[in-house]
Amino acid sequence: MTRADRITALHAAARERILVLDGGWGTMIQRLGLSEAQFRGQRFRDHPLPQQGNNDLLILTRPDDVADIHDLYLAAGADVTETNTFSSTTIAQADYGLEDAVHDLNLEGARLARRVADAWTAKEPHKPRFVAGAIGPTNRTLSLSPDVNDPGYRAVTFDQVYDAYKQQARALHEGGVDLFLIETIFDTLNGKAAIKAIKDLEDEGLEPLPIWISGTITDRSGRTLSGQTAEAFWNSVRHAKPFAVGFNCALGADLMRPFIAELSRVADTLVAAYPNAGLPNAMGQYDEQPHETAHFIEEWARSGLVNIVGGCCGTTPEHIRHVAEDVAGVTPRVIPERPVALRLSGLEPFEMVA
Repeated sequence: MTRADRITALHAAARERILVLDGGWGTMIQRLGLSEAQFRGQRFRDHPLPQQGNNDLLILTRPDDVADIHDLYLAAGADVTETNTFSSTTIAQADYGLEDAVHDLNLEGARLARRVADAWTAKEPHKPRFVAGAIGPTNRTLSLSPDVNDPGYRAVTFDQVYDAYKQQARALHEGGVDLFLIETIFDTLNGKAAIKAIKDLEDEGLEPLPIWISGTITDRSGRTLSGQTAEAFWNSVRHAKPFAVGFNCALGADLMRPFIAELSRVADTLVAAYPNAGLPNAMGQYDEQPHETAHFIEEWARSGLVNIVGGCCGTTPEHIRHVAEDVAGVTPRVIPERPVALRLSGLEPFEMVA
């Protein structure tokens, strides 16, 4: 099956059923209990900086472990698995001194996910599996100063973030992903840098791929870290004409629901949501059980709010198995037809109907 065939199949599947994304990658990697030496492997044995906790590095040093996680999630019923490349930009990898490894991380991360997904598609041709190239938010923000004493200071420029995303997206594309997943966007300006990078690659001749944009509502205020409401966030990114838009991380499904409902009302594209397994406890662990997470998400589905669901922090293959079983056979959300209007955004949305 060619990539064009897979993209056609992805759109067809989204019309037929609620699609399921995989779950928490950090959760599964933490369960491995790997040592510093195991993170480093042979290739980075003598690297001067610590690497334990650099989860993306396992693509190169422990690819079998990464493949196993893809396999577990797809076996649990996921339609889409994302590459283990959340932090595979030069900006994020600078903390580990591994900027030079970024191309390999994304290329091999995509190839690894592609092999596992294709094996499942061959095994179950009635349920093709897809690969989303995971593009995380970086650990730098363009809209906010990291120095409370200097509000105008920025630790990074738009051009630097754009260049980092462009390098990542190009390698993910080369590795064979079916779509881009710009996820956990806490600062919309960072997300817009990723969108521009992907669109510019299309202008340079790369085959256009669907774009899934997933923001993060950081708390019960209903706003991203950079201050936007759900509708304002959508107005900021709708020009990209994304395949899907939604939210992930920060909140459990019970607290995320009103913001998914708001996005479902205003977005004239697919709506996706993959919450955490509740909120972390005092030890930073997630206690929400698979059937509990699935119960909330099933209610979203039966209320006609979502087209794609999955799990973020704290979720496991068992969470995804319950979610997939509970949304099976539920009709996907109907995309609304909205009147033509001028829609702008700052922190709040603005709409002017002619």
